Amino acid sequence: MGNIGAFFNNVMSEMRKVSWPRRKELTKYTVVVLSTVIFMALFFAVVDIGISELFRWFIAF
Repeated sequence: MGNIGAFFNNVMSEMRKVSWPRRKELTKYTVVVLSTVIFMALFFAVVDIGISELFRWFIAF
């Protein structure tokens, strides 16, 4: 059990050394990540629908 306590003490020590982003930076980064995820999801949805329609057209031909 002593090892677990030492582990968590080391974790807390390292967490205090972290340079955490300010609220403005965090908001900006969050918006960038969410925008990128939404864009990529829409992009791949369009590509998937396009490929599906292409195969349907090809099979019906």
